[in-house]
Amino acid sequence: MPDSLMSALHTKPFVYETLSSKSLHFTMGETQSQMRLQDPDVLDLEYTRVMMGFLLFHPRPDRIAMIGLGGGSMAKYCYRHLLRSSIDVIEINPHVIALRDEFHVPPDNERFNVIRGDGAQFVHERATRYDVLLVDGFVSHGLPSRLCSQGFYDDCRETLLPGGVLVVNLHASHPHFKMHVARLCRTFNDAVLVVDDGEMNNSIVFAWESENIFDRLRPGLVRTPGRIDNIGANQLLGAFAIIASAIRDRKR
Repeated sequence: MPDSLMSALHTKPFVYETLSSKSLHFTMGETQSQMRLQDPDVLDLEYTRVMMGFLLFHPRPDRIAMIGLGGGSMAKYCYRHLLRSSIDVIEINPHVIALRDEFHVPPDNERFNVIRGDGAQFVHERATRYDVLLVDGFVSHGLPSRLCSQGFYDDCRETLLPGGVLVVNLHASHPHFKMHVARLCRTFNDAVLVVDDGEMNNSIVFAWESENIFDRLRPGLVRTPGRIDNIGANQLLGAFAIIASAIRDRKR
């Protein structure tokens, strides 16, 4: 398909800038990503910090994949603080990719790649398997059906290496939220943890390739992961506490 036709199929986002931040939007009512101008690599939105909570469960991932680039908040965080991890980011919207320099997303190199493509097709073809797969693929009309189907979640599980973890961002108020969680539970045999982001907007779902994960998880998980520096770890301590609370609630 010609690039011009591909571009026409996708909504063009816009950038809103204040004195302290820059954000990516499809509409003013929904913020896709937000960046602090004085510190572009900081995770500025709470849900992104909760998603990075996968480091509690898999502190030394060699291979990370992300479906959805947005303003690149999590991609930049992983690139800066997880220096031994290779990172592939799959983004379907060429207009979003075109804004990568606006949001200080690093250029492609030997351990970081932004791939223009369909996330559902990417996991279905499974050219590579990953330790961590993050799904944050919202578009202008919300969560696309291709990124929340039973088949998609099944493919996500097959994309994970042994011991791997899937992290999915869902809108807690979505009318099909419970159905999406039920599909994840079906795929992962209930090895699933639902964590509210603390702002009552997003629910982050962690799902494990290992079915006995909850036999190993302990509520007192708030600690510094082994491969991350103090600057990166300090950003996540509040999110780690939220996740630890969710584990306690699940074990009751």
